[in-house]
Amino acid sequence: MNVKFNNRDPVYVQVVRYFKEQIAKGFFEPGQEIPSRRELAHRLKINPNTAQRAYKEMEEQGLIFTEGNLPSRITKDEGVLKKVRKELIMEAVETFVHSVRTINVPLEEVLQIVREYYEKADYVRGNTRD
Repeated sequence: MNVKFNNRDPVYVQVVRYFKEQIAKGFFEPGQEIPSRRELAHRLKINPNTAQRAYKEMEEQGLIFTEGNLPSRITKDEGVLKKVRKELIMEAVETFVHSVRTINVPLEEVLQIVREYYEKADYVRGNTRD
């Protein structure tokens, strides 16, 4: 686990975001066991109470579940998983649109540039589309 913490946001919020990003990328599979709170705190070098707060937040959001004394796991709820992905996409789009609007780029030009860049990035990574 490699989390780069910033000084702006509370650490537990950054831990939650890290888990959301890993879920969206497919690194955490539905139903996958995740580290215990203590183990997470040790790995990330954070206070165990911070790890506890992050897990509590993730449970409240439905990202993870814990049954009895068993280890916590990533949710299997497809609705929650889709919501996480959409949330991350919308955050990125909001930031991007705000940046582009400040320099008055017409929408059609933005869409064309994004399309070209997106396809070029796929080609560079070897992800060709048919």
